[in-house]
Amino acid sequence: MDRLCLPFLILLLLSILYRVPETVAEKYGETDFIKASCGATRYPDLCFESLSIYRSKIQQSPRQLAQAALSVSLSRARSVTNFVSMMTRVKGIKGRDFLAVKDCVDNMGDSVDRLSRSMKELGQMGRRVRGQSFLWHMSNVQTWVSAALTDEDTCIDGFSGHGSNEHIKASIKSRVVKVAQVTSNALALVNRFAAKHH
Repeated sequence: MDRLCLPFLILLLLSILYRVPETVAEKYGETDFIKASCGATRYPDLCFESLSIYRSKIQQSPRQLAQAALSVSLSRARSVTNFVSMMTRVKGIKGRDFLAVKDCVDNMGDSVDRLSRSMKELGQMGRRVRGQSFLWHMSNVQTWVSAALTDEDTCIDGFSGHGSNEHIKASIKSRVVKVAQVTSNALALVNRFAAKHH
C-alpha cells in the first residue's frame, strides 16, 4: 500500500507545482493587460483600481474591459443619483441651491440611462458583428457614453458659485466628480476597443 501512495503523492505534488505558476502567470498577465490599457485613460490609477477586481472576467479582452468599465461607471452613477436625490429632501436647501440639486438629479438620471443603453448595446453586439454594423453599434455606444459624461459635467458646473449650503454642494460635487472620472475612463476604453476593431 505504501508503494502505491508514494508515487501518487509525488504525482499530486508535481501537478500542484505545475499548476501554480500557470495560475500566477495568468493572474499577472490579466493584471498587466488592465494596467497597460488603463495607461491610455485620463485617470489610470483609478481605472486600474476599479477594474482589476474584474480581471478574471476581463482576461485580456478589450471588449470585456470596455464592458467592465461601463458597468463600474453605471453602478457608481446610480449610487450617486440616489444620493443626490436624497439631498433634495434635506431641510434648508432652497432657491438656487435647490434648483442646482434638482437639475443634478435630472442630469445624473440621464447619465444613468445613457450608460445603461451603452452597456446593453455593447453587450448585444456579439462577436460576429463586423464592418459597417460594428461601426454603427460602436458609434451608438461612444455617443451615449460621451453624452453621459456631458451630463455629469453639467451637474458639476451647476454647483459653481456660492450658495448657502456649501457643505452639501461640496459633498455632491465630489461624488459626481468621481463618477465623471470613471465615465471618462470608460469612454477612453470604449474608444480604444472601437479603434482596435475598426
